[in-house]
Amino acid sequence: MSDSSSKLTSKWTTILGLGVIALVAAWALAFLGLGQHDHRPALSVLLGCLFWTSLLIGMLMLTMITRVFDAGWAPVIRRNWEFMIGALPVVLLLGVVPLAFLTDFRHLLWEWTDVKHILPSGHEVGHDPILQAKSWFLNEKFFLVRISLYVVFFSVLTWAMRTWSFKQDTDRTASHTHTLHAFSAAGIPLGAVALTMLAFDCLMALSYHWFSTMYGVWFFALSIRLALAATVILTYRLSNGGWLDGILNQAHRHVLGCLMLAFTVFWAYISFSQYFLIYTANIPEETFWYNIREFDPVTGLKSDWWGVSMYLIFGFFLLPFLALLFYRSKIVPGRLLTIAVIIFIGGIVDLLFNAVPRQILDKTAPEGFTVSPFLCGGLATDLLAIAGFGAIVIGLFLRSATKAETIPVHDPRILESINYHE
Repeated sequence: MSDSSSKLTSKWTTILGLGVIALVAAWALAFLGLGQHDHRPALSVLLGCLFWTSLLIGMLMLTMITRVFDAGWAPVIRRNWEFMIGALPVVLLLGVVPLAFLTDFRHLLWEWTDVKHILPSGHEVGHDPILQAKSWFLNEKFFLVRISLYVVFFSVLTWAMRTWSFKQDTDRTASHTHTLHAFSAAGIPLGAVALTMLAFDCLMALSYHWFSTMYGVWFFALSIRLALAATVILTYRLSNGGWLDGILNQAHRHVLGCLMLAFTVFWAYISFSQYFLIYTANIPEETFWYNIREFDPVTGLKSDWWGVSMYLIFGFFLLPFLALLFYRSKIVPGRLLTIAVIIFIGGIVDLLFNAVPRQILDKTAPEGFTVSPFLCGGLATDLLAIAGFGAIVIGLFLRSATKAETIPVHDPRILESINYHE
């Protein structure tokens, strides 16, 4: 390992420690909010966890996809995904798991789990006919079983993708590549189901009256966009004094830029299709989800969240889309980095847009609704949780880099990857 790599990886304990401190602070605010029956700080912890969970699932899927297609350009970049995805089970265990298994937090965030919760009509949640129709799926025991299965599944999948790849560094045999190819072929469809169900349980179920069969595909598109943006940011840093210095070339950046463009279009297609279908059907159980993201329920005027939706259209989609149409935007490091940062920030906003405005089934809320303004009401705690989970992910990433080769020198396609050209 080079001196520059040693210096970089030696920082993992400091970064990990800072992440733990930030996360402890976020959890402390969540417990304070719990005492006041305020769901927002706990939602911040959930958002921070899901943001990094989404990003890491995207990297996991890209790892398996490049394995299945035997992508010649991928090995030098894929090793960094393998380092990063080791944090996925940790993120789930520090975020979603305690929120789901601690009864008070579970009842605060997912109100359908508390059958005694009082609706604006004066009836209990358990008597809600919409919930009763979904009770085969939306019930506490099955919910906790599913959360446990997500942790087990992603732990096994990440362990397998990392272990066999790292073993190849010492065994110097191509058999591990064939094993990973077969494992990825099975892992992709299973992973697609798992990430879809995770999105249903952790995000869509925050407003259990609402449903969208396209929600899992939206979550997948967001995950890949975040993963690619993070990859560009990470490889930019590592190619300037890190272990990719002199290895990452213009052709690698071009591939990443093309993928970013493809999934920017895919995200827009899924997001628009979901909106268009719900708008066309005009079913109250579906349209309310968009209504509370456009109108203030008290005044009937446009809310702050309408401005956020415009940002997602023009800032998160149109701006990166137009920029990535140009060839030089994909190959000039500074330009591609700027686009990646825009997508990274936009991913945070997209997740906030999907989780924060929600129908609160509470008698004290005006007409059963509460819509927090975007620029207040927990944004600072959101960023604190995202930073805390992020520092833990980066710390574990750097720790992994001290345990295995930073370049998979015995991968059968390593020379093709290093010498990759357009």
